[in-house]
Amino acid sequence: MHRPDDEHLVDLANRLGRDDPRFARALGSGRPARPREYRRTGAWCTLGVAVTLLTAGMALPEGILVAAGLVLAGIAVPLFDPHRDRPYR
Repeated sequence: MHRPDDEHLVDLANRLGRDDPRFARALGSGRPARPREYRRTGAWCTLGVAVTLLTAGMALPEGILVAAGLVLAGIAVPLFDPHRDRPYR
């Protein structure tokens, strides 16, 4: 006999498995990984490339490299927001 709390926990586990299967598998094995919204590897890589382009653009007076670095930096900054997929209210 299921209690209402058990049904809520089962529903929560099912939603977690659909939303972030990697996290759910890791949690089940006892070694949890970071949830998807806190994984920032892509953001750090994008920011690293942006800084490299900015530095190269200043060292070699090339405006296109500076512009590309600024655009990439503008793309990278919102990637650090863990709630970027949620709609604003």
